[in-house]
Amino acid sequence: MRGDLEWGSVPRLVRYAAERYADVEAVVEGRTRITYAELGARVERAAAACMAGGVSAGDRVAIWAPNTLDWIVSALGAVSAGAVLVPLNTRFKGTEAADVLRRSGARLLFVTGTFLGTSYLASLRRAAADGPGLPGLRDVVVLSDDAPADFRTWKDFLASGDGVSDREVRERASAVEGSWPSDIVYTSGTTGRPKGAVITHAQTLRAYEIWSDLAGLREGDRYLIVNPFFHTFGYKAGVIACLMRGATMIPQPVFDVETALANIAAERVSVLPGPPTLHQSLLDHASRDAHDLSALRLVVTGAAVVPLRLVERLRGELGVETVLTAYGLSEASGIVTMCRRGDDPSVIASTSGRAIPGTEVRVVDAEGKPVRAGAPGEVLVRGFNVMRGYFEDEADEAGEAGEAGEAATAEVLTEDGWLRTGDVGVLDPAGNLRITDRIKDMFIVGGFNAYPAEIEQLLGLHPDVTDVAVIGVPDTRLGEVGRAYVVRRPGAVTTGDDLIAWARREMANYKVPRSVEFVAELPRNAGGKVVKGELRRR
Repeated sequence: MRGDLEWGSVPRLVRYAAERYADVEAVVEGRTRITYAELGARVERAAAACMAGGVSAGDRVAIWAPNTLDWIVSALGAVSAGAVLVPLNTRFKGTEAADVLRRSGARLLFVTGTFLGTSYLASLRRAAADGPGLPGLRDVVVLSDDAPADFRTWKDFLASGDGVSDREVRERASAVEGSWPSDIVYTSGTTGRPKGAVITHAQTLRAYEIWSDLAGLREGDRYLIVNPFFHTFGYKAGVIACLMRGATMIPQPVFDVETALANIAAERVSVLPGPPTLHQSLLDHASRDAHDLSALRLVVTGAAVVPLRLVERLRGELGVETVLTAYGLSEASGIVTMCRRGDDPSVIASTSGRAIPGTEVRVVDAEGKPVRAGAPGEVLVRGFNVMRGYFEDEADEAGEAGEAGEAATAEVLTEDGWLRTGDVGVLDPAGNLRITDRIKDMFIVGGFNAYPAEIEQLLGLHPDVTDVAVIGVPDTRLGEVGRAYVVRRPGAVTTGDDLIAWARREMANYKVPRSVEFVAELPRNAGGKVVKGELRRR
């Protein structure tokens, strides 16, 4: 395994890929096809523009856009200039995006124009005007040929770097060290306040070299990347892994079954990671047999329960050679456990596999003591993949924000290096992990993590809501969806449909509860905490 010792940093990995796989097709986007040599040149040009714009090592650069070639180039360009990447969820509303931009201190933002019928610029402007603003954001680049007068187009941005020499770019990229932060992935905890997990270059490279080895990713593979780039699974198990192995990236901005089937057939796609719902929809689509899917050989899934029948159908009906499951979280570089090729289908379907090399996984009771095999407890992980901490710790070591950040990190990281995941799981005698519940009450909507506390905070802003609790309930299509239990303001006549419609305007779609039940009061314990177990029993 080459790992981070050879590459050292993501910029050096980009250079390695451009040289080793120079003539291999790197990215296919519609009619655009570029080689790894061409990708390397584009990334260096984007890095030059970042440098010309004043981006220094350690500056945060955010990107709010769907899976595209421009996302890959702008993100890798920023990182090659020494910046720390801050990916934003494309389902965010303006208020949510502005909050992460503000708290991360991002100085540069790459943003799409309009996506899924939404103008990101307009929603961000509204949020900035209604809130405390974005004082740290100095430059906004629209990944488009058109941009408002006070923003820059992608073309103009790239042209601004013409005065920066290739030597200067390569010197800056070469100076990036493995111990430096490479990205901050914002996730939500039990408080509902997004927290940024700081991951280094070395952690990223080591983790996804292991992922590539275990999955069997190889040169010549053609990888349809449907998992969003803003998520670790899309960016690191996608872009970073492909750079390592010389696989061809085929980004798909939005999952659509027809488009995916057409891409798999036309581009001879061999690798297709994604949540179980994605693969189920491909298998069940009426026109599946009209497409040649015979090149598909590798599927990696997770994020939800994987039915044994799904594994059997992928192998039997589509002839997929390798089907694997995995488990991870942002605070652990996105990967904790993974099945191995050759594992029995029942192991792949019922567990998330074993701890990846260089890490430890244990299951403990409420006192932190390991439990016997087969007994449930909280999942802990220790190893190279565990984050340095939450960003606020490092950004503000003095004052309230820093203290809050330190408290958040101390809550999940023990003194001897164990990360408390907040997930409940069971380890079998062979060390395979099965996630059974979530201490944090998180539920997964079609592959997206939804956090009740965050949704409750947003719903609580509605003028007719005086109290609210959200839980996840089963859904045949998405796996789970939210249900809100709401106490209305006296005299209010807001209906469930009214509240859902309001929520669709205020939060990402996957967070929006699909049902609302009005109650006189929420069940609470003596300490005043909502007893969600009682709500689930209803």
